[in-house]
Amino acid sequence: MTTPHQRFGVDPDVELPVPDPSELWTVGAVILNDDGEAFAQKRSTRRRLFPDSWDIVGGHVEAGETLLEALAREVEEETGRRLRHVRRFLGTTTWTGDDSAGLRHEADFLVEVEGDLDRPSLEWSKHSAYGWFGPEDLDRLKENRLPGEFLIHDLIARAVRTGPRP
Repeated sequence: MTTPHQRFGVDPDVELPVPDPSELWTVGAVILNDDGEAFAQKRSTRRRLFPDSWDIVGGHVEAGETLLEALAREVEEETGRRLRHVRRFLGTTTWTGDDSAGLRHEADFLVEVEGDLDRPSLEWSKHSAYGWFGPEDLDRLKENRLPGEFLIHDLIARAVRTGPRP
């Protein structure tokens, strides 16, 4: 399904949470390559939230944006690639960062992008590295995180195990 203002497709069975305008929401994109590995980028040591930790593509939903509009914007800003298709809703997580901004709700999706990410256009002021993570690489996603802070590891592990379809 695609709407006129949307340049990407969405599988018909993709669930979409309905955010309350009073809540702070973020979105995340798990991108798999043809080998079933997930793309992640390492946050720079200067980042206030989760410095020097691996992360998926994503960010805050801005005022007036839908979740999918924010998802498309974040994919393009953080990788230089356009969102092509939303394959699956991976779930919503509620978390509190270490930046005093309070409770956040994060909607994560498995997506496809246009082109490959062998040479992404990262926001190098925000990220220091990127990589592809398969089943044998998942423990690296726990770097600089304490037990109980394995959201990115767990999300990518689930996506890598199940692939594009649940």
